[in-house]
Amino acid sequence: MRELAERALRGDRRAIARLISLAESGSESLKEAMEIIHPRAGRAHVIGVTGVMGVGKSTLICEMALKYREMGKSVGIVAVDPTSPFTGGALLGDRVRMNPLASDGEVFIRSMGTRGKLGGLSGAVYDAVEILDASGKDIIIVETVGVGQAEVDVIRIADTTVVVLVPGLGDFIQTIKAGLMEIADIFVVNKSDRPGADSTVNELKSMMEISEKMVPVVCTSATEGEGVDELLVEVENHFQMLKDTGELERRRRRRYETELVEIVMGRLKKMIYDEGRFRESVGELVRRITDGELDPHSAAEEVLAGLLR
Repeated sequence: MRELAERALRGDRRAIARLISLAESGSESLKEAMEIIHPRAGRAHVIGVTGVMGVGKSTLICEMALKYREMGKSVGIVAVDPTSPFTGGALLGDRVRMNPLASDGEVFIRSMGTRGKLGGLSGAVYDAVEILDASGKDIIIVETVGVGQAEVDVIRIADTTVVVLVPGLGDFIQTIKAGLMEIADIFVVNKSDRPGADSTVNELKSMMEISEKMVPVVCTSATEGEGVDELLVEVENHFQMLKDTGELERRRRRRYETELVEIVMGRLKKMIYDEGRFRESVGELVRRITDGELDPHSAAEEVLAGLLR
C-alpha cells in the first residue's frame, strides 16, 4: 500500500485509479495510503459545479478543463452520477461526454456513483479529491448530480461552488428555493443563446437584491466555448478572495469536519451490520420494536451503549 501511495504522489495514473477504487469500496487498507497522501494535499483549487440535470454541466466542465490545460494547469475531474436505489448501478457516462479530454495525460477523469447519498456526493469523493490533490493536480472539478432540497453538500467539499442554470427550465423561483442561492459563489447561465437568457439573468439579480447576497453572474454557451474565459476569471477572483480573507482555511476545516463525520458514521454502520454480535442484537431489537416492547429511540440507545462499551 505504501508503494501504491508513493506512485500516486508521482502522478502514476494507475495508482491514482486504484486508490480511488479502494476508497469507493470502503477498503480498510486505504488508511495506510491516506496517512502518506494527506500531508501532501491542500494545494489544489477544488471547484464544485452543480445544477439541475440538463443544464450542460459536463460540456461546461470539459470546456473549463480545456482552457485550464491551455494555461498549463493539470486537471482532475470527479463526476458524480446518481446510483439506482434498486440495482445499485450508475450510468457513469461523463467520460463519453468529455471525450475531447480523453487523450490528455494531464487530465484525470473519474466517474462515481452516489451510492445512496442524498446530498449529491459519494462519500468516497473526499478521498478522491485528496488523492488527486496530492498527485499534483492544480485544479480539481467536482460535478454533482442535479440538486434539490437536500442535494447541496457540494459546498462542503468545494473551495468555489459554481451553480449552472439555463433559460426555460420552468419555475425559476422554485429552483432558487432549492438552496442554490445559499450555496452559489458564481452563477452561470449556460446555453445563453437560447431565448429568455436575459430574463434569467435579470431574475437572478433581482433575487440577489432581495437576499442581499451579491454573486457574479456569467453567461456561457459551452457548446460554442463562449463565456468560459470570463467564468475562469471569476473563479480565480473568488479563490484569491478566499485566500486574502482567510475564508479558504475555514472552508477547508469544514471539509475535513464533514469527512471526519462521514468516516466515523461509515465505520459505525459497518460495525452494526457487519459484525456478528451487533447484527444479532439489532435483529432482536427490531423484533422487540415490532412487537411493541420497545420504542426505536430506546433501542438506538442500547445499540450505542453496546458500541461504546
